[in-house]
Parts: sequence; C-alpha cells; structure tokens
Amino acid sequence: QLQLVESGGGLVQPGGSLKLSCAAPGFTLDHYDMGWFRQVPGKEREGVSCSRSSGGVTHYADSVKGRFTISRDNAKNTVYLQMNSLKPEDTGVYYCAASIKCSGYVSAVDYWGQGTQVTVSS
Repeated sequence: QLQLVESGGGLVQPGGSLKLSCAAPGFTLDHYDMGWFRQVPGKEREGVSCSRSSGGVTHYADSVKGRFTISRDNAKNTVYLQMNSLKPEDTGVYYCAASIKCSGYVSAVDYWGQGTQVTVSS
C-alpha cells in the first residue's frame, strides 16, 4: 500500500511563502502522476496542480497560477509544492495525491496523504 507523507505546512503571513513536501517511503513514484489538492473551510476538496510521470504540469486552480509551483524529484520519491505570495484565501488543508493520470478530480485519485494544514494570517 502506497503511503504518502506530507510536511511543510504551518502558519505564514500574507505575502509569505511555504514549501510543501510529499514523500513516499519505500515506494517509487516514477509511474504515478502526482498532484496536490486542497480543502478550504466550507468548500469541497479541489485540485491545485499535478505533475505527470511523463513530464509536464497541469494547474487546476486559476487562483494559484503564477504563485504555486509543483515539482518532483523521482530520485528522492518526493513531490513538492512551492507556494509564494500566499493569501488568506489559500488557508486550508493541503493533500498530496497519487493517480494513474492527472485529472484534478477527487474521484480519480488512487492514494492520498494525510494532509497538512496551511494557515495564512497576519
């Protein structure tokens, strides 16, 4: 069973940055499309970005374009989400996800991490 472990969340002031990490100890992520979802209070979980195993990135949330960057290091079996220029509306729980194919849909995710809280507040 593939287990995904997120880290890097926390409290940051508006305009600040955070870098989330998602590791899969003992597993190879090369064959998975890896993505990040988030769930903000009162809303459904939504896709943020996805990194395809074949290369390339898809952003699902227009609000993060130009501010968030997804990357992966297959040698370390780790996926990252660099978040810059953070806004209070970015506050929520961020989840790492592994899928056969990027889609941005919760139903298409095969494996989830436990989530990491990101709070943007002054």
